[in-house]
Amino acid sequence: MRVGLFVPCYVDAFEPEVGIATLELLERVGCTVEYPFDQTCCGQPMANTGCHAEAAATEALFVKNFSGFDYVVAPSGSCVHQVREHLTAIPQTDEVKKVRASTYELVEFLHDVLKIEALPWAEFPHKVAYHGNCNALRGIHHARPSEIVKPYFSKPLDLLRLVKGVELVDLARPDECCGFGGTFSVFEPAVSAKMGYDKVADQNRAGAQYVVSADSSCLMHQKGCAERLGLPLRYIHIAQVLNGAAA
Repeated sequence: MRVGLFVPCYVDAFEPEVGIATLELLERVGCTVEYPFDQTCCGQPMANTGCHAEAAATEALFVKNFSGFDYVVAPSGSCVHQVREHLTAIPQTDEVKKVRASTYELVEFLHDVLKIEALPWAEFPHKVAYHGNCNALRGIHHARPSEIVKPYFSKPLDLLRLVKGVELVDLARPDECCGFGGTFSVFEPAVSAKMGYDKVADQNRAGAQYVVSADSSCLMHQKGCAERLGLPLRYIHIAQVLNGAAA
């Protein structure tokens, strides 16, 4: 199985260790992983600000880079949601459709495609609160949102329960937005910060030592909010935990 690793812009710039953990984890579970060096952005920032047509060249490059793989995997629900649902500024050829359909976020790839049932190398003896990124939760269906009346499921929690020592704690409002929202945090900084403060206060009240998420963007926002409030919370990407991060 040939997997093309897509590393989002902010992971590459701010948390390259998340990309490394994703690569190592995919190789641990038996994938042949390649990283196309010409990759750039998926086009989400442009699409989110209404500059959809301007994202065409970026989208075309994404398809060019990843068309030769069985699967494309990224450690980001928001970027994968962009590719699967909104990579539409270019003609929808069979090649484009294939790339879009074969692009997966790391958690869903491990859970739904590889159907991982054991992670014997992973140990994380801490109290953990999980943050579900909005696009991962409602866009690519990581878990059942609280407003939907259906049987409960959570793919990331299923995987975290395979990690030795993890103690999951419950949040009062587990699927409420943290306020990052990409360009929302730039255009509405005060609202974004208040939402972040509410989120990290909920995590602290729950007794979490670590907050785990499948999206580094939300984690960066929450980490900043927690630091400004002086809360003793630490933040880590789920790829690092599943890969056996020592923390």
